[in-house]
Amino acid sequence: MRAMSIWTASILGLAAAAALAAPAVAACREDVVDLKAGDASARFTVEIADDMFERARGLMHRTEMPLGHGMLFLFDPPRAVAFWMKDTPLPLDMIFIDETGTVLNVIANAEPFTEDPRPSEGVALAVLEVNGGLAERYGIGKGAVVRHPAFGEAAAWPCE
Repeated sequence: MRAMSIWTASILGLAAAAALAAPAVAACREDVVDLKAGDASARFTVEIADDMFERARGLMHRTEMPLGHGMLFLFDPPRAVAFWMKDTPLPLDMIFIDETGTVLNVIANAEPFTEDPRPSEGVALAVLEVNGGLAERYGIGKGAVVRHPAFGEAAAWPCE
């Protein structure tokens, strides 16, 4: 009876360890964006803005956003885009991303409440907005790669 309990406990322990490891294997989710540049990496829980209304509203009127959160703007078809900060009280980093999930450029700490256009340096499939200063903190700049299901089979850092 005791041997059975030890065996059962071992199996349950292995099952628990596998369950804890599962999120690392299930790398891509619609609500998560992973970024890496060299040895640096970051993960953000994101809201998706993939239609005209959601993209126009963006993060306007928000007075706070948790550090590990952001908004991912998706464009179909990909295009050159420019963002502004009208009615946006938070300083934001705007991370412009091409079709392969490679960062084109970063606008750091975009000034709140301005209508100055901040453009992509090329054709963008996505723009990730996070709290101002985080791109620098995590070493995210031009050439960094992004993992998210939106980048599909052409991704430089594909989903597993």
